[in-house]
Amino acid sequence: MGMTMTEKILAAHAGLPAVKAGDLIEAKLDLVLGNDITTPVAITTFEAAGLTKVFDREKIAIVLDHYTPCKDIKSAELCAQARAFAAKHGITHLYDVGEAGIEHALLPEKGLVAPGDCVIGADSHTCTYGALGAFSTGVGSTDMAAGMAIGENWFKVPAAIKVTLKGALRPYVSGKDVILHLIGLIGVDGALYQSLEFTGEGVASLSMDDRFTIANMAIEAGAKNGIFPVDKKTIAYVNGRVNRPYTVYEADADAQYAREVVIDLATLAPTVSLPHLPSNTKTIDEAKGLPIQQVVIGSCTNGRISDLRQAAAILSGKHVAKGVRCIVIPATQEVSLQCIREGLAEIFIAAGCALSTPTCGPCLGGHMGVMSAGERAVSTTNRNFVGRMGHVKSEVVLASPAVAAASAVAGCLADPREIMKGA
Repeated sequence: MGMTMTEKILAAHAGLPAVKAGDLIEAKLDLVLGNDITTPVAITTFEAAGLTKVFDREKIAIVLDHYTPCKDIKSAELCAQARAFAAKHGITHLYDVGEAGIEHALLPEKGLVAPGDCVIGADSHTCTYGALGAFSTGVGSTDMAAGMAIGENWFKVPAAIKVTLKGALRPYVSGKDVILHLIGLIGVDGALYQSLEFTGEGVASLSMDDRFTIANMAIEAGAKNGIFPVDKKTIAYVNGRVNRPYTVYEADADAQYAREVVIDLATLAPTVSLPHLPSNTKTIDEAKGLPIQQVVIGSCTNGRISDLRQAAAILSGKHVAKGVRCIVIPATQEVSLQCIREGLAEIFIAAGCALSTPTCGPCLGGHMGVMSAGERAVSTTNRNFVGRMGHVKSEVVLASPAVAAASAVAGCLADPREIMKGA
């Protein structure tokens, strides 16, 4: 019986000739990731267990991104604990203020993840790296502690859903619209502990940033991971970034899938998720006009340079509507530099946006954009649960950078095609 991409990667890292859905395995890890919230918990567990050394200081990454630059004393103490641990164990990949970025944009950019890797991270959106043809998944801080100590983790091999993509996206439709559409189709538990494996001729038309966005939100459908095949675009992305050998895995023609979902990319329209679930999706035609007070453009989902270029193209020569706050957050320092070099920073500031240093900040209601009761934001982030971005009586609408920028100009949920038609 053939294997899926995920099964092949897990089998290889477990040292087994084959695995199947439901098998319990121990697999070797290529990278263990933590951030300023989850790493301190893992450190406490690590030390309480009497562990004294890490398995490989080159295969652990600690990214201080959620509450940084530190917003209060507690967040400063958490970061200090992570810094001390990294120094004690000689951990190479500690990314701090001034060098950091949002972890799931930063690690691929730095070449720390390669096709065929097996990666765990104490953050649910670690599934982002499936865009590179890696198996990557979020775990708890206890699993992170064990991973740092022994370089292995146990897994139940997930069953897989085959997501076949056809056609190509139309203007002002992006990877964010694809994943919101898919979550709307199958629900927030539609892929519970399953692998979302993307395939079909439509994959070739998606940019790497589209793929990162789609894989990032696999968890919002309950998936264990999301994964894309490795093609010319993937190889072009990792070339010059990854400086070690890697293995490309392909699904077998007779691989077993729990189900198949087919999406024609050419039929998709700009799509949003209304409060309070990512599955509460509507096309922009169905949802436009909803009043807003805030727009957030950034996050591990949509803070890469192509996202900001798209937003800047819409905001150029325009101004944020009165009564709306628009916060733009480049995902990494390199993206910030690109914004400056390309003139995007000037566009954002001239349009009345607040341009931030890289941080997760408002996505989790941390800082740099927390909302009060009765406020509503259009955000390019990945979750819109009750109280996600502040007060329990605030609301978050999930959208693409194009929709978010158009909404900032209109002062309400807006269709970017209409805003640009009138430009």
